[in-house]
Amino acid sequence: MVDGLPSEVEVITLFVDDIASSKAFYAKVFAAETVWADDVSSVLKFGGLLINLLEASRAPQLIEPLPVGPSSAGARALLTIRVADVDAVCAALRAVGVDLLNGPIDRPWGRRTAAFADPSGHVWEIAQLIERT
Repeated sequence: MVDGLPSEVEVITLFVDDIASSKAFYAKVFAAETVWADDVSSVLKFGGLLINLLEASRAPQLIEPLPVGPSSAGARALLTIRVADVDAVCAALRAVGVDLLNGPIDRPWGRRTAAFADPSGHVWEIAQLIERT
């Protein structure tokens, strides 16, 4: 471990293609509190974690000299949320118009999972602990 570097993640920033559609998606899907918002970003509170939705055009200054990858390049991360009942959450997601990428699927590592993506292609997984027999 590097001295002075804590083991707790405070904020995850997701670069989004269209801030308005992203704000609408996250408001529809998650009951997260908005702690900051302006014309190019929205910071949402997920328990002790903050998710910053940032318009991709504003991202270069944060990561230069690396380029901002386009959403068309495909998924490069998976954000997982533990839920009590994957099937019930899948039904609720479908009810608000969210298409699942896959699932529900029983995984060999003891989870029942399903995945969906936000408008910019960030993939979210819901996962339920299951008993392995």
